[in-house]
Formats: sequence, structure tokens, C-alpha cells
Amino acid sequence: MRLLSVNLGRPKAVPYTDQPQGLTGIDKRPAEGAVRVTAPGPKGFGASGLAGDAICHTRHHGGDDQAVYAVAREDLDEWERELGRPLPNGSFGENLTTEGLDVSGARIGERWGVGPGLVLEVTSGRIPCLTFQGHLGEKGWVRRFTRRGAPGAYFRVVEPGEIRAGDPVRIVHRPDHDVTVALQFRAVTTERELLPRLLAAGEALHPEALAAAHKYVARQTS
Repeated sequence: MRLLSVNLGRPKAVPYTDQPQGLTGIDKRPAEGAVRVTAPGPKGFGASGLAGDAICHTRHHGGDDQAVYAVAREDLDEWERELGRPLPNGSFGENLTTEGLDVSGARIGERWGVGPGLVLEVTSGRIPCLTFQGHLGEKGWVRRFTRRGAPGAYFRVVEPGEIRAGDPVRIVHRPDHDVTVALQFRAVTTERELLPRLLAAGEALHPEALAAAHKYVARQTS
């Protein structure tokens, strides 16, 4: 289990986003050398957890609970076969492209040790947006990506550190509940009846998903 690449984005003006000034940092490319990863601060103020990585719309992206985004190379390979086109590391706007890890199968609250000192904690799956669709240039991409149900994972930073391509990834803590990233993603998108199951993940869950689960349960019991 290792990092194939650490990917950073620069602000880029594009016609397919409603973000401020038409800028997006979704076009991420593999970085050379070490990259420092730290907790960026609360959502709306903090951006990416990776030094040198741009997030242009902090209302919906970035912040402590979405500091780092990872996608499995195996998932990119599967999409390559389906779409019939190459998808280099970073194509999905991910910061970390991994090998040998079932990223969407990770449990909420699972902790990964990356490189010599970084510790990350899984918080949620990635919700696709029209910027993502425009970036890939695939018609109906948001629906297609959602239907696949393998969204990759967002992380918060528990212990800061420096990482680089080739670093090993170790699972240093795995919770005893069964709330995976894939389950959380389905619960907040296409199968909202699953929302009560998210409560088993507790405070490790992304705050917005946790609030949605509590709201759903309250409605069912009122």
C-alpha cells in the first residue's frame, strides 16, 4: 500500500464553473519532492491541507474535514477502461493517488499513517459537482459517478507531516463499526434510508453528514 503520486492544483480560469472569478484548482498534477500536509482551518476559511495546492471555492471545498482527498489508482484504471481514455494521476482532482488500498471501502474514522509522520482520518466520500463534470468533459458525469458509488475519500489531518510519491501507507486504526465511505456516500446521495446507520461512526463523520443523519432520524421519530 503506497502513494503513487501527491497531486497539487493551481488556480485556473475555466468556462465550466460557477466558482468565484471562474477559477478552479481541480486540475491537479503530480508534485516533485516532498509536500507538507497540515490541518488548514475551518471550512469557509481554510482551504487545502497540502502546501501549494489551490482550492478556489472554500464554501463547499477544503477545510479541516476535507483537508485531503484520495482516489485509488485501481478506480481510475476501471474508469479508463469504461471511458476509453487515459486518466493520469490527479485526473479526479485528488491530492493522493494510492495503490493497493480500497479507498471507498475505508471506514469513517479509519486512520492512515502516510510516510514518516503524517496521520490522516477518513471523514466522508466526495460529492461530485458540475465543475468535476466540466473538468472531465463527460456528459452526465455527475449521475454516472454517483451511480458507481466509489467516490474516493476525504480526510482530516490528525498529525501533520511531509509526504512524497512512493511513501508507504499504513492503516494504523480501524473502527469496529461498518460505516464505510461507500455506505456514507450512498446514504447522502441515492439511498437516504441508510442515514441512520451513519450515526455508528459518531463524531469521526463529516459534520454535515452527521447533521443530515440526525435530522433524518428526528423526522422519522417525530
